[in-house]
Amino acid sequence: MKYEMIREIFNNCSGNQMRDVDIRDVETSSPDLTVKEFLVGNSVRCEKSEKPDGSVIFDINTDGILQRVSFSPRERDST
Repeated sequence: MKYEMIREIFNNCSGNQMRDVDIRDVETSSPDLTVKEFLVGNSVRCEKSEKPDGSVIFDINTDGILQRVSFSPRERDST
């Protein structure tokens, strides 16, 4: 299935609310398998939320670095 994947990495510096954002199209049988590449570190926590529209959101903390990875289903091509 095709998804739009948005990966946000939140900045830990006080007073700086900027974040790194990467947006790309991915094709995967499971967002769970795809997000595993971001689960690297000594202390890893991951919470998964599924939305009624089919979106899947992972809130990740790896060694104190906060990330959010969102998968939104892409509509199939009608051609």
